Amino acid sequence: MVHRVVFWSGFGVAVRFWQLGLEMRPFFNRGSLWAYPVFAGVGASFGYWLQGVDERQCAVLDERKRLILEKRARRAAREGGSESL
Repeated sequence: MVHRVVFWSGFGVAVRFWQLGLEMRPFFNRGSLWAYPVFAGVGASFGYWLQGVDERQCAVLDERKRLILEKRARRAAREGGSESL
């Protein structure tokens, strides 16, 4: 989980560098240093949200896989039992 939050924090800082580069402004201007933690925080919150989405999707997929395997086992047992008649 931490790696995803750290990655998106870094991505937020990279977006700030890109923004300043497009505007051709200095990267470390004293008056605009407050924006780096803001961009990093927004990126980190997105990474945290994305981690929750990933965990919920994995839970849904695991449940679906379990149900399909149970269905296959019931079908195999039913077909196995009907062959012996």
